[in-house]
Amino acid sequence: MENAKFKLVAKTFQGVEEELATEISQLGGEDIIIGKRMVSFVGDKELMYRANFFCRTALRILKPIYTFEANSTDELYDKIKGYNWEQILSPKSTFTIDSVVNSDEFRNSRFVTYRAKDAIVDYFTDRGKERPSVRLTNPDIYINIHISHNECTISLDSSGESLHKRGYRVAQTEAPINEVLAAAMLMKAGWNGNSDFVDPMCGSGTILIEAAMIATNTPPGIYRQEYAFEKWPDFDADLLHEIYNDDSAEREFNNKIYGADINPQVIEVATKNVKSAGMERYISLETRSIQRWEEAPQNCMVVTNPPYGERLKPRDLEDIYEALGGKLKHIFLGCSAWIISSSREGFDKIGLKPSQKIKMMNGALECELREYQIFGGKYNQHKKDIAEGKKEDRREKRTPKKESFKREFEKKDKEKKNYRFDDRTAPKKEKPSKPKREKVFSKRENKPKPAPVPTENLERGKRELHGDEFVSKFVTFRKPTMIDESATENKQFRKRKNKE
Repeated sequence: MENAKFKLVAKTFQGVEEELATEISQLGGEDIIIGKRMVSFVGDKELMYRANFFCRTALRILKPIYTFEANSTDELYDKIKGYNWEQILSPKSTFTIDSVVNSDEFRNSRFVTYRAKDAIVDYFTDRGKERPSVRLTNPDIYINIHISHNECTISLDSSGESLHKRGYRVAQTEAPINEVLAAAMLMKAGWNGNSDFVDPMCGSGTILIEAAMIATNTPPGIYRQEYAFEKWPDFDADLLHEIYNDDSAEREFNNKIYGADINPQVIEVATKNVKSAGMERYISLETRSIQRWEEAPQNCMVVTNPPYGERLKPRDLEDIYEALGGKLKHIFLGCSAWIISSSREGFDKIGLKPSQKIKMMNGALECELREYQIFGGKYNQHKKDIAEGKKEDRREKRTPKKESFKREFEKKDKEKKNYRFDDRTAPKKEKPSKPKREKVFSKRENKPKPAPVPTENLERGKRELHGDEFVSKFVTFRKPTMIDESATENKQFRKRKNKE
């Protein structure tokens, strides 16, 4: 059936799940459930194509085909070998396997990949048929294996190469920001193209290009050369052609996007990427350091990804963030600024109080995306003006309301009782009373006084001696002997005896 619906899973970065769920909902996804670094939903073939083509915050779209439980690698091998692989692969097909493992039983993802590969190959050879070949680059079929504890899910990867590889990047700097992360930052900031946009440290131009694509509603898949589902047996070329050529949702962008960087070679890289994306009419680039900004567009949005200090000296890093904070306070009045960084010291040097802090991951680095509302005067007066309607609440206008989606743990709670929470509503059991200890002394009782020091040996009529007087009369001190620690015990004894 062409319109048959099935389960799909969209993978993404941690902290971006809400934005991805919103995108899938807008495309028509059903039964949306948010998990960790993923969003599951239900849709048909057209929705799978559209999710690959339109989702800005998805890394890949998976189609689960087989779910089972396994407690050992042998059981995993048997279950995979028992699946009907002839409906997926042919002897002339090539395939690759990507395994993600989170289990005490399966600790090595590479070993899981090898066992799964053996199971698929043996499925064909045991039937006397020619086996398909393994190919790591550009295979016909991408197979994804996900193991959580003993739950195993085999999926077909409909995307192939990660969806963050849009296709417009023809040159790059040393550490460019990921396209999916850049789009997620803009979506969290509520960017919609209703104002001018500035990135004063633009690098290779990723944030600028993603901002232009959102402002014009250009789908990220427009630059993509191919998807993995194009090699599937049921691929519908006419459907993909219809999706690709539908530009009815694109819109005109009448504002301007400005980017700058201190390095002229970096600006050359950004210029090439902007031209490759076809966004040069919207994006203006120039070589300029953050210290040289003297004016800025009114009521613009600033989104930037400054250095984190991984390759800079601490003093240089502090100077950059201090200059950024100074320019925001004096040049970008009336604007909103969003800055992502992993440097807490850098944020401190900005010298502004953030109105929002959002945790995100940039590769392996734990980062924060912070919003700064730049205004003249005092903050209390600024809030009062917004309440009285003298100023617009830019944050409320720009940040769209998030839809409520089911969470993965909510689904599990329905299937399996959570005993920790159930116990809270259960009647409390009476604890057995502990035996009372015998009291030794009460607060009012007097403790026995210590026995007096016997004085039988003291002569009658003589006073008692104390302190230094007692020590000088009754205590004798000997001078310390010099002992050679390297000598044996006998030699030490002889030395002491001779000295005595």
